[in-house]
Amino acid sequence: MSAFDKVVAARSTKKLTAVDYINALFGESFIELHGDRNYSDDKAVVGGVGMLNNIPVTVIGLEKGRNTFERMDRNFGAAHPEGYRKALRLMKQAEKFHRPVLTFVDTSGAFCGIGAEERGQGHAIATNLMEMMALKTPVLAIFIGEGGSGVWMMENAVYSVISPEGCASILWKDSSKAPEAAECLKLTAKDLFDLGVIERILREPVAGDQKMFESLKLLICRTFEKNLAVDGAELAMHRYNRFRKIGKQDA
Repeated sequence: MSAFDKVVAARSTKKLTAVDYINALFGESFIELHGDRNYSDDKAVVGGVGMLNNIPVTVIGLEKGRNTFERMDRNFGAAHPEGYRKALRLMKQAEKFHRPVLTFVDTSGAFCGIGAEERGQGHAIATNLMEMMALKTPVLAIFIGEGGSGVWMMENAVYSVISPEGCASILWKDSSKAPEAAECLKLTAKDLFDLGVIERILREPVAGDQKMFESLKLLICRTFEKNLAVDGAELAMHRYNRFRKIGKQDA
């Protein structure tokens, strides 16, 4: 598959969404929590607490929805400032109780409407980046579709600072050159693994693939058990050093 084929696959309406992963991994143990305690509840961000085997986990997912009605209700997975603030509230709560944080990323980007800007969209995103870098509890991000940063990725997920169409429109004033832009952006899971941006590529599960979800659950649990044994300050320093190395070229 070409890079742009991967982009198309990442956007497929047949792909499992964050809610599907949460239901498959956590089942009835998941309790959804709502609101940012400031403005409202953003349905594009699903968050709460659940049990992963015997480990209590804070879960946060960007949810696009499946059909047109669901996607409109979820704002097509484009978070508002209150969504980012809800996510940060849950992550700080997780840090307080030393719960690991598991996130599922699938979004074309933050919502760019006037209202979102008036409510501090840029500030909310920047605050989350700053706070997450110093979070003294394990954090694992899994990219299940398209999005902006991560540690593990599904084989048909993509990660880039901009969409191929947006990149082509800026560079060549022609969005039809999106396939060429996709190749240049190095946004596939393999590209990012080779560059050291992500740590693991996961096989794409399908609905009802219980064996795959059990394997994924076991893998996540082992990762959290290992990281929960590490001092919080050491975890934060390891995270900082890891991100500092991204893009660094040896002389």
